[in-house]
Amino acid sequence: MSQSLIDHRGPQFACLLQEVLGGLKKVFQTSDSQIVLNPGSGTGAWESCVVNTLSPGDRVLGCVNGHFSARFCDTASAHGIEVQRLEVPYGSAVPPDLVEAKLHADKDRRIKALLVLHNETSTGVVSDVAAIRRAMDRADHPALLLVDVVSSLASMDFRFDEWRVDVALTGPQKGLMLPPGMAILAVSPKALEANRAARCGRYFWDWAPVIERNARGEFPYTPATALLFGLKESLAMLEEEGLANVFARHARLAEACRRAVMAMGLRLLARNIEESSNTLTAVCIPDGFDADAYLTHAQRTLELPLGPGLGEVKGRIFRIGHLGSLNELELLGALAGVEMTLASFGVAISLGAGLAAAETYLLQTRPGAPEIGL
Repeated sequence: MSQSLIDHRGPQFACLLQEVLGGLKKVFQTSDSQIVLNPGSGTGAWESCVVNTLSPGDRVLGCVNGHFSARFCDTASAHGIEVQRLEVPYGSAVPPDLVEAKLHADKDRRIKALLVLHNETSTGVVSDVAAIRRAMDRADHPALLLVDVVSSLASMDFRFDEWRVDVALTGPQKGLMLPPGMAILAVSPKALEANRAARCGRYFWDWAPVIERNARGEFPYTPATALLFGLKESLAMLEEEGLANVFARHARLAEACRRAVMAMGLRLLARNIEESSNTLTAVCIPDGFDADAYLTHAQRTLELPLGPGLGEVKGRIFRIGHLGSLNELELLGALAGVEMTLASFGVAISLGAGLAAAETYLLQTRPGAPEIGL
């Protein structure tokens, strides 16, 4: 990313852009969609998704199971879209049966789209997008399926074409291993058709000029060229490791983290262990302790950055991220830091118990390793 910038109207840039767009299709697991890139963020990607597919007065079903899914809905509301919220407690996944019931009840087919987070970053819970698509099919409902994959893409299995998603949106700062600064969307033919009828005001976020100019190897405005340099390398790294191996690595490290947390005597926020995220783990702080004060302590004593609780769980949880370019040693170092800072903060844990549980699991599941009696 530190190389000299190139002319974003020139042939070298056109080759870079086409390589990146093709590589992103592989990561989204799609052949039929259109990739749309904007300088921006995940929040910008929400807005891009909403304003390009919907019109003021439209109704959507917003599936809310945490802080970020609520904000996705807020983005739609800000543009005059009526959001019917399907709310479940923090720590729960979106229930496909409730989605199906809501869609069956929509007799006049007023619901134009579903808003869903594949992985709710604030709670460490993953929802089954494939099951949600099957629920839509059982209800025989024509709504668009709009999915936030910010904290899951390139880390957890996500199949745009197979699950018939209409828009999937993300940023580069999670599984793509880059600094923030880009809104990345995959858009289905059905969503492009909706785009032609959408009446939300848009200029910067308008897909049409981006798609038209991308076909010529350029943008309608100055692109985030340095991020595109980095994205080319990120995509090459993912291709080299292989997506299936990337997903398996994340699943293995996530399970090690969860085992460590439980061995420390702490509780996961995820209500169903089978719905736990493979990119982050949300941990409940014991009663009598303030999670935000603990995070300040961890940062001050070991410069250990952990995620805070958001929305309804602010001050009650902390979050351990384990995604992107991450290996066993890095995870174990973070878990050792968590144990040390919890103990020095006054939480009653047995030092080493969590680390031992993670180490044992990682030794027993290392690919190709001999069986170890532990």
